[in-house]
Amino acid sequence: MSNSDPKNRPKHGPWLPAPESSPLPPSSWAKRTGFRPKFSGETNASDSGQISLPTKPREQPDNQPDLEDGRGRAAPTKTAITPSPAAVNGTETAVPTENKDHTVKRRRDSDGGGAPKKESGHGANGQGPAGPTEGTRRATRNEEVVDVLPQAVEDDGFVGRHSHMKYELRDTPGLVPIGLYGFQHYLSMLGSLILIPLVIVPAMGGSYEDTSKVVSTVLFISGVTTLLHASFGSRLPLIQGPSFVFLAPALAIINSSEFQGLNGNSFKHIMKKLQGAIIIASTFQALLGYSGLMSVVSRLINPVVVAPTIAAVGLSFYSYGFPMVGTCLEIGVVQILLVIIFSLYLRKISVFGHRVFLIYAVPLGLAITWAAAFLLTEAGAYSYKGCDPNIPASNIISDHCRKHVSRMKHCRVDTSHALKSSPWFRFPYPLQWGTPVFEWKMALVMCVVSIIASVDSVGSYHASSLLVASRPPTRGVLSRGIGLEGLSSVLAGLWGTGTGSTTLTENVHTIAVTKMGSRRAVEIGACVLILLSLVGKVGGFIASIPEVMVAALLCFMWAMLAALGLSNLRYSEAGSSRNIIIVGLSLFFSLSVPAYFQQYGISPNSNVSVPSYFQPYIVASHGPFRSKYGGLNYFLNTLLSLNMVIAFLVAVILDNTVPGSRQERGVYIWSETEAARREPAVTKDYELPFRVGRIFRWVKWVGL
Repeated sequence: MSNSDPKNRPKHGPWLPAPESSPLPPSSWAKRTGFRPKFSGETNASDSGQISLPTKPREQPDNQPDLEDGRGRAAPTKTAITPSPAAVNGTETAVPTENKDHTVKRRRDSDGGGAPKKESGHGANGQGPAGPTEGTRRATRNEEVVDVLPQAVEDDGFVGRHSHMKYELRDTPGLVPIGLYGFQHYLSMLGSLILIPLVIVPAMGGSYEDTSKVVSTVLFISGVTTLLHASFGSRLPLIQGPSFVFLAPALAIINSSEFQGLNGNSFKHIMKKLQGAIIIASTFQALLGYSGLMSVVSRLINPVVVAPTIAAVGLSFYSYGFPMVGTCLEIGVVQILLVIIFSLYLRKISVFGHRVFLIYAVPLGLAITWAAAFLLTEAGAYSYKGCDPNIPASNIISDHCRKHVSRMKHCRVDTSHALKSSPWFRFPYPLQWGTPVFEWKMALVMCVVSIIASVDSVGSYHASSLLVASRPPTRGVLSRGIGLEGLSSVLAGLWGTGTGSTTLTENVHTIAVTKMGSRRAVEIGACVLILLSLVGKVGGFIASIPEVMVAALLCFMWAMLAALGLSNLRYSEAGSSRNIIIVGLSLFFSLSVPAYFQQYGISPNSNVSVPSYFQPYIVASHGPFRSKYGGLNYFLNTLLSLNMVIAFLVAVILDNTVPGSRQERGVYIWSETEAARREPAVTKDYELPFRVGRIFRWVKWVGL
């Protein structure tokens, strides 16, 4: 019979002594105060996605969570760990042996490595020395916090952090699959490439034929600049194209008072002014990059600055988006709903291993809505007796036709003759609109905007490098990429695209969704884009997209742009009151201050000649600055009416003056030059091809 008295119960044992484990010293205000963030992405957040080494050995799964499925992926089979008595006593660390992922093997083979690395002169991120042996690493692990990227280091010294990517930066699986993936990459970003010309050309008074030519030119310049950037810029798989950053200042220049009332060739006249402003601003951006000044400026650019600045770019077009959709609600609203259904409700549906609805939400929604609008047009839904949709509204006499002129113009899909009038072959050439005209007031506005575009690119470089590369680029590679973007915008100005050429923000989302990070795929896709630009019918087909569908797609694209901008906060502590206040003030004043400039001097009953959705861009003629210097008035009124400029100024001043730790601010960590040169993987990721880098090796601020 067992004794129930607790004092007389038999004692079990003896127990092995628990291994000693001292906690990590507090390295930030969060750890000193015991702060435990509950927000998404903050639990292990530190400087730009870095983590602290654990206090005891544990398995480092090389699987990555699938955000779309809402769960982690199944980890590969691992060998069971049998701790020895020495390990139990705390004198030896048991390290699991994992099966190598195929992706890691490709990276190892391409790096030329194969022997296990037992000693290293630097840490995993090139930030500091690492111990030569496992025992030394065990002894020092509890005493310091080492800044490393969130990577799982295998027992042979190679990194397995990108197993969730189908193809990484230097992978070349073959011509056919890489070509298909490259085409898919560009098709998923179709909206970002083609929608800007469909907005600015009609605003300049251009015809459908002019729109077709500008679209072909944009495709050509996008392909050429993407090839240049992938070869001699940052070398990351980032598509270059017309950025929404340049759209607001372009519309402000287009709607300047000096262009009001122009008759005849207003399109070419305004385009030449735009070209001159873009060329000067692009030259400034190229000097900013290649002179090394971008390396200095980048120290002021952190996630808390990038997030509200890029978000303000997307939010600034709210006055254009749905007001244009409202011109034909049955078409525009259906377009928006289809894109939302495809990208959200059907995003988990896979066809042959591809999430077609998520990847192709924009082109699928456009195709279905366009087909439905075509059927309605052919069925006579928008045909009214005695009314001709091709007659200008000012020449229509009948009240019956005047009542339906808006629906005939915006709902019908046969009002554009761009496809019929476009030639089969057309080669875009420089100065096709004439010699650019340079005006310093417009050029200064564009110079400031080029800085905002550089801020956008800094965030894209960092986010994409964490997905596809072995390490973030050095500040020299960052400067080199910004410098080449400046040269790319010079080409865009010479050819006459209407906007500058820069890294598209949507690249990061596309890479994460398609899981395609191969540089070769982007280069092959760029070559296909150049070939398509030579076919005039392609530009004519795109130019015939009805305006209401363009506006509906832009509503989705601008919302995505705002969200992508705010997603940069995941590299900082988003729950910090410091960051919350800075981001909140930046976003609020980015909407409120421009509204003051845009509404200043306009009476409620004033009759403005421009459409209501373009009224925010005519501020130069009625802004609060009214000195005797007309050019200065134009510059200040236009610049301070741009939402992204106000957001950038507020964020960069507050983030760099309000005290905060590096972990709290989420300061971007770039690879050190000397450490990067010692790592073959980093060198092969960012080194210039054809031994060009050796010639300019002494220029430390634009290379490794």
